[in-house]
Amino acid sequence: MLINGSRLIGCPVLSLHIGGQIAKVINEVVNPNDLKIIALEVDGPQTGDGEHGDILDTRSVREYSSLGMIIDSIDDLVTEGDVIKISEIMKLNFSLIGLTVKTKKGTKLGKVIDYTFDSETFSVIQLIVKRPVMKAILDPELVIGRSEIKEVNDYEIIVKDEENKIRQRATKQDFVPNFVNPFKEGAFAPSETSEE
Repeated sequence: MLINGSRLIGCPVLSLHIGGQIAKVINEVVNPNDLKIIALEVDGPQTGDGEHGDILDTRSVREYSSLGMIIDSIDDLVTEGDVIKISEIMKLNFSLIGLTVKTKKGTKLGKVIDYTFDSETFSVIQLIVKRPVMKAILDPELVIGRSEIKEVNDYEIIVKDEENKIRQRATKQDFVPNFVNPFKEGAFAPSETSEE
């Protein structure tokens, strides 16, 4: 199921062991190398107290439902130093929201205002980009698929040029169907008439 990233903030974290809410999500940790949400920072009455951590590894999420994220127990929460990979990514302080999106040629397409992710894999699938003022008149938002992304750095996301899309449209127009339209008048072979 595809979910908007903006719905993560404030999402309840539910424990099967306790049978209720133990925390809520306050931030996501996105790996810029593969655009995958690897962890979630959470806050709750029992989190960050030394006994339980305040970071939820997304691999511990059993299910994302309308009620919230379901995990086994509060013991699934870790602290920043517990998992080295998560700690390294958190030190980067990377966030998708607000990054500038440009083409390879340097044309500015806008800024990321949201994204969609797959609730099973926590991979970012699409970026939702707010267009610059002049381009926003015709099209206020642009949705960019994961396959269009070429590079991600600290300040911007580089996507494929729009020329590729124009070329694809041009090749589709050259398509000639291999059937005859029965409703179109055309040059038909003369019908055989029987002579008596």
